[in-house]
Amino acid sequence: MSESNASPFDMDSSSFDAEKYLERLLKDCSLRQIMDTEAAVVKDTQTLHSDMQTLVYENYNKFISATDTIRKMKDDFKQMESDVNLLMTKMQSITTFSEQITGTLQGTRSQLCRLSEKHSLLKRLQFLSTLPGKLKGLIEEQNYAQAVQDYLHAQKVFAQYGRQPSFDGIQKDCDAIMADLKETLRQDFQRAGNTAQSLTEIGELLLQLDEKTSDLASEMLTCAGKRLHELIVMLQDQTERDMLEFVDMGIDGFLNDLALVVTSYFDMFVAKHYEQERDDFQENSLLELNIFLNQNIDKYLTLVQDRVESDIGYGDTQVMLRALDRLHRRLQAMRNICRGLEVQRNTVDIIIGAAHQLCDAHAKNLKDHFADSLSAVRLSLVSAKSDAATGLNLSDLISNLYVAMVEKIKGVLQDLLIFLRTDWSFNIKAEHKGALCVEGIRENLLIGFLRHISKVMCGFGDASSSSPPNLLLVLSKTCLELELQGVHILIALVDDLYEIDSENSATLTHETEICAEMRETAHALLDAYVRLQGANISQMLRKSVETRDWLNCLEPRSVRAVMKRVVEELGSIETVVASLYEGTGNPTGFRTTASSDSSRKTYFSNFTASKPQYRSNWSNYTPSQLESSYVSNIHRLFSERVDIFTSVEFTKASIVMGIIKIGLKTLLECVRLRTFSKYGLQQIQVDAHYLQMNLWRFVSDENLVNFLLDELLGSAVQRCLESVLMEPNAVEIICERG
Repeated sequence: MSESNASPFDMDSSSFDAEKYLERLLKDCSLRQIMDTEAAVVKDTQTLHSDMQTLVYENYNKFISATDTIRKMKDDFKQMESDVNLLMTKMQSITTFSEQITGTLQGTRSQLCRLSEKHSLLKRLQFLSTLPGKLKGLIEEQNYAQAVQDYLHAQKVFAQYGRQPSFDGIQKDCDAIMADLKETLRQDFQRAGNTAQSLTEIGELLLQLDEKTSDLASEMLTCAGKRLHELIVMLQDQTERDMLEFVDMGIDGFLNDLALVVTSYFDMFVAKHYEQERDDFQENSLLELNIFLNQNIDKYLTLVQDRVESDIGYGDTQVMLRALDRLHRRLQAMRNICRGLEVQRNTVDIIIGAAHQLCDAHAKNLKDHFADSLSAVRLSLVSAKSDAATGLNLSDLISNLYVAMVEKIKGVLQDLLIFLRTDWSFNIKAEHKGALCVEGIRENLLIGFLRHISKVMCGFGDASSSSPPNLLLVLSKTCLELELQGVHILIALVDDLYEIDSENSATLTHETEICAEMRETAHALLDAYVRLQGANISQMLRKSVETRDWLNCLEPRSVRAVMKRVVEELGSIETVVASLYEGTGNPTGFRTTASSDSSRKTYFSNFTASKPQYRSNWSNYTPSQLESSYVSNIHRLFSERVDIFTSVEFTKASIVMGIIKIGLKTLLECVRLRTFSKYGLQQIQVDAHYLQMNLWRFVSDENLVNFLLDELLGSAVQRCLESVLMEPNAVEIICERG
């Protein structure tokens, strides 16, 4: 702070006035503030004292050492002063002797300079006289670079003394020797098998020997192209090496030679200006070099791409990417070295192509794994000992199939994530093709495989397919599990791993579409299961009706065995279905109590539009009444139409009810095609009542079952020659005993 700005009230200022500060404090502050200020001042004072003591203690040794040093310096300076005085005396003596020597040698100095110049000239002349022999010796030793250097050095001397006859002969001999050397170098330059290093060295020597620049430039690219082609052919035979060794060989051999040729050609023909060549020579040379570079890089990268395609699905992906990363770094370095050149092709396209091919390979593996899993499920179902055991094992089969598919897909997505590692020198997502490739992992691999699952599973539900019923049930439940959670888990995983914003994309498939397809497939498979089981029940009932002589029946004494078999089969079916679609406390899955409308009597319910239930007691009608069709027509008039082959829901009651409807409808149609005697009608009455006594346990609403049984008995009455029904009590006794 400057003096003009110093305040008398600032304790840190040099112009601080304690009296004025105290007066101002007493005037402006309260007693409490004054006491606080006093405490603060006391505290600051104590702190300053403590800091000063610490500073003194810490620097005490330094102060002592500095004092000793100063005292010692005083003593040393006295000795040094005497030494300096002695040195000055000796230097004066040396100066005197030097002046004396200079005066003595002054006369011979010019003579020594003349002798030195003559000696240098004699050495040059000696060099020229021995040059032809020396050039021959260097050429025999194949030390062409030194021979050319000596010859070019001698040209300066020849230019100065070449008119002398003695030197003219030496120059002619040297020119003849170098002409032979030039021819030898030209032959070596054109010889196959030259490395890029030797081509460069020979080319530089020929340029120094005034070879025509344009011819040499063209010849250099031609010879280098032959050598690089030999390296490509050699690399094609390295099939036994892994990808990393293969790429290392290409980098150390092909790319290093190519880089050396390009840089040497650039330095020799593009970077230098030649007076004897046309003005556009450098531009044309750069264009030819660019074409040469891209042609050879394209050949090499095509070879690498073929090797990558052959290794996909068989080799280690990480090793392959490490090799491609190393190649990508080398090509990036070549781009930096090759100034003014444009390398059109790069390794990112190969990497993106490898990602596409690996996606296709993984997609095929997923499909094969899915097919194997389905085969294992079918084998497990075929080897099951009983329906009950099958019912208990279906949940395990579904769980194994679901988990196997989901975990396999997760593993594939994790494997493909290696392409996006941050430590690679390439970033495929930065390229437009790479971004499409990443989206292709989601669409072609994941979404495509989920749709493949839906399509294959749906194929098992075709009428032409001979699939076991329980397989349809397993596949339907698996599709339902995928729809409920599997699809969401997998799509969320791929979006998270690959940072895909599918919600805001108009081109990507939304999760709801796949869920809808899975649910539709699950419905189709469940409907196929119901149709197949219904067909099995129908087959038993149809044969039981068609193979019996209903006109010559005996008086019924028991329920037919086929009805018991039907009830048992429905019980087994419900046990299996209940293990998947209902978790009740009843292990059998059966209802244990009937509804208030159920009855064990020999009458059956009819549905009307105005009443939920209408009961008819066939035993109350007289034969004349039964022979009339009015009753049946009235029933059909007021009854609702029953859809047999409707789509079922994902509940046990809906599934079993669908099977029962198909079976009873088949039985009804078979009855309508037969003619019955009195006892045949009574047998149908007993069978229908037995079904009524047992089927209510399998459904949630037995009114539909009662309606179909009413239709069944009504049709039997219409087709009966003597329509006399059995007494209800007798029917009850037979059914309970049966």
